[in-house]
Amino acid sequence: MTGVLLDLDGVVYVGDEAVPGAVETVAGLEADGIPFRFLTNTTSRPRSAIVEKLARLGVATDASHLLTPAVAAAEWLRRERIERPALFVPDATAEEFAAFEPLAASVDEGAGAVVLGDLGEAWDFATLNRAFRLLMANPAAPLVALGLTRYWRAPDGLRLDVGGYVRALEYATGREAVVLGKPDAAFYGTAVAALDVDPADVVMVGDDLRTDVEGAQRAGLTGVLVRTGKFTPADLDGDIRPDAVLDSIADLPGWLAER
Repeated sequence: MTGVLLDLDGVVYVGDEAVPGAVETVAGLEADGIPFRFLTNTTSRPRSAIVEKLARLGVATDASHLLTPAVAAAEWLRRERIERPALFVPDATAEEFAAFEPLAASVDEGAGAVVLGDLGEAWDFATLNRAFRLLMANPAAPLVALGLTRYWRAPDGLRLDVGGYVRALEYATGREAVVLGKPDAAFYGTAVAALDVDPADVVMVGDDLRTDVEGAQRAGLTGVLVRTGKFTPADLDGDIRPDAVLDSIADLPGWLAER
């Protein structure tokens, strides 16, 4: 039995358009009884919004098939019994943390944790400096990163993601972030557990050489790179070697059949 993990942006869709063959591939996995999950570092929207977007593109699924860093972070905060986190995430994503009584946006101290996601154009010096001040005011407050994605491909071109801001705060504060998203091995482990398949038999399909391919390989999975989304030919010239390179997700069924 093979289990499949699918990145979303750049693999199943790019912007608001489905990658050709993606809808048919997902439907085929379902029809063949192959366990799969969508694994994304998207923090700009809650799971419900992602499920609605997939439905508009022709992919029928539900929240149980979707693992996001916000969900993993909420579970981690609950286990650690941390309350009053300071949230640096879009308002829609903040809904995932409502039960933890998040700190008001005007407060610069008293945070039980500082949670960083993708704020897009909302990132500026004042916002990043507030996160820095909150961490410095409480040395016990963990810096929680919703993934470490460096950049992604938007309809207007490449855009910075949360990884750079996390690294800046790590450097400034001298503390290491708790990463709850790709490429963290525990995040992949949570997804594999949901598949109920041996990690050696799980395939991760993504367009990011580091967070998708290398992260999956370090977690003991097979890392497959697709030539859609943020892929560039230079990805194949470095020291990270994908287990397979496919033109797109449309080629996944044929590749699985040959394994």
